[in-house]
Amino acid sequence: MIKKLFILFCFASVSLNSFAQAVFENHRSEVYNFLYRLSMKGLIQFNDQVRPITRIYIEQCLDSVEAKSASLSSIEKAELAFYKKEYTDARMNGVEEANRFFTNDANGRWRAISIQTKNLMMRVDPVLTAGLQSRQEGLVRQYSSGFRLYGYAGKKWAFNFSFNDINETGTGIDTLRTGSSETGVNGRLASNKQSLNFAELRASIAYSFRNGSISFGKDYLLFGYGENGRTILSDKAPTYPFLRLDYQPLSWLRFNYTHAWLNSQIIDSNRTYNTGVSPFGGRREFFLRKFMAQHSLTFMPIKGLDITIGESMVYSDRFDAGYLIPVLFFKAYDNLVSNENINAGGNGQLFLQASSRNHIKNTHFYGSLFIDEVRIGSIFDRNKSRNQLGYTLGATVTDLGLPYLTLGAEYTRINPFVYRNLTPAQDYTSHDYSLGDWMGNNADRWIIHAKYTPIPRLKINLRYQQIRKGGAGTYDQQYFQMPQPSFLFDLQSHQKEWFLQASYQWIHNLYLNASFSARQTTNMVSGAKTNNDLLHLGVAFGL
Repeated sequence: MIKKLFILFCFASVSLNSFAQAVFENHRSEVYNFLYRLSMKGLIQFNDQVRPITRIYIEQCLDSVEAKSASLSSIEKAELAFYKKEYTDARMNGVEEANRFFTNDANGRWRAISIQTKNLMMRVDPVLTAGLQSRQEGLVRQYSSGFRLYGYAGKKWAFNFSFNDINETGTGIDTLRTGSSETGVNGRLASNKQSLNFAELRASIAYSFRNGSISFGKDYLLFGYGENGRTILSDKAPTYPFLRLDYQPLSWLRFNYTHAWLNSQIIDSNRTYNTGVSPFGGRREFFLRKFMAQHSLTFMPIKGLDITIGESMVYSDRFDAGYLIPVLFFKAYDNLVSNENINAGGNGQLFLQASSRNHIKNTHFYGSLFIDEVRIGSIFDRNKSRNQLGYTLGATVTDLGLPYLTLGAEYTRINPFVYRNLTPAQDYTSHDYSLGDWMGNNADRWIIHAKYTPIPRLKINLRYQQIRKGGAGTYDQQYFQMPQPSFLFDLQSHQKEWFLQASYQWIHNLYLNASFSARQTTNMVSGAKTNNDLLHLGVAFGL
């Protein structure tokens, strides 16, 4: 069914003019921060609310920056020249044949494989990392290997594949990844608990048409802004497959849609059966199916101002083709197919996002609102309200007294019971990791941060944060207690952390990095305090 719809959509779009082909760039690439900061200064319009974005769009943004190079500092000019060598896809696609192996391409950027023909451009680079992490629990060594392949076929098709096989060894392995924004893992832990293997897998194939693209892939999806977490969509959960549509029908209007296949981590006992053989328990196991549909409209009434309204629906058990209709009102559709039965329906959310850049010089104000459940008529009545929502408010300002110095502050609050549903298979999670903010519900976080670039490509980041975390509560409290439990009820912990990171991109995609964090956690039940210092040294190529 999905395959037929995908092919039909592509053929329906053949008559439209070509749009920038969609190879999505790794959302962790430093070029995002470079362009984000220049958009704060009003030098470019940078549409990065939904990440990852395409390499060709990044290239177009760099061209726009180059046109205003007179407004750049010497460090910014050096970084622009550096990134211009990396993002050359539009300039090189369709030029004369030039196949290169383990040498520089025509722009002076070293590549393992670069294949250039009339109708195909393909690039392949290795992915290699090594790192050492010291913490209270012990020493952890991390190393990985893999490769990234991407390219363009003709004028409309694009493809991307990245595989990184990661190994950790030592006595301090963190298998849960629950105490930080670090991406969660789904891996294999040795019986001695001193060796962990997992993979980061990203891939996509995309078709571009006039003013948009449609892609099918397995990747991260991020929505909105946040310094150490995102309220709506984050990269806390491992990658998952999704169908994605990006469309900009008007210069002031953008539309985004995704349908994702999530992992519930819940065994489907009805489908599980005995195999009749003895190894590994003799059972064939299945997990409950889990899906998410999301769409949003972004309005740009004036330059630098983006206002987004969106909706998502997490549903389970069986695939529903209705959620493949990008313009459907998901909540109304869910009420119809579930016959208004709460035990048969899905888990719906609404969200809002606002972003203002350079309306105050060199400043970015942003805010996110995630509504899991709310009673509009009693929103301010403490005895009757059900304000199960989360929000983020933040501001950053750059070139404040010192060129390339950026300062910022941010507050995030997630009310009790947000992200949770009466049907566990419909929690706002994948692989048991939050799709939204990694703190989970009944928690808040204050952050102040400073970022500085003293020389080209050397990034220094200093951050201080405080996190308060309350108890999870019961389902009876979530659905029946009136008034609702107060924010931070059953307070569990109070965490304070200093974080310092330095990263240098020596050559293209070769990063040298070091970080240190000092964290103090107070158990608010027992009063006990624990300190946990973490030192990380590493090198990464190809990410």
